[in-house]
Amino acid sequence: MITRPVLSKAMSGTADPPLLPLPDRVAELLSERARFAATHASWADERAGTDDLLVGLADKIWKNKRVPDLEDLVVARPAEATGRPAWEEFIALDEVLSGIGEAADERLAFQASFPIHG
Repeated sequence: MITRPVLSKAMSGTADPPLLPLPDRVAELLSERARFAATHASWADERAGTDDLLVGLADKIWKNKRVPDLEDLVVARPAEATGRPAWEEFIALDEVLSGIGEAADERLAFQASFPIHG
């Protein structure tokens, strides 16, 4: 007899006992983090916080896509906080982004090797 793991039962809605609602604080934390799904592409919005900019930058650099306007916004935050010139902050950031971006083709090929349908 094959038994299904509890997770698959929970996902299919047949879990016994029934799934309980998340505690309020857990739901609040999840919704705070879930906002990035909506804001990571809205980095040009002046209300975008540093976290939103960094998530947007991470999304782009994961694919080795450089977006100068976004990078300028990201660089402006530490330059303002430290008083260092923006070009110095950019040089430090550029080194990190280049290192991450170099592996993008391999990373994306690996990710693409997994089917998204059935």
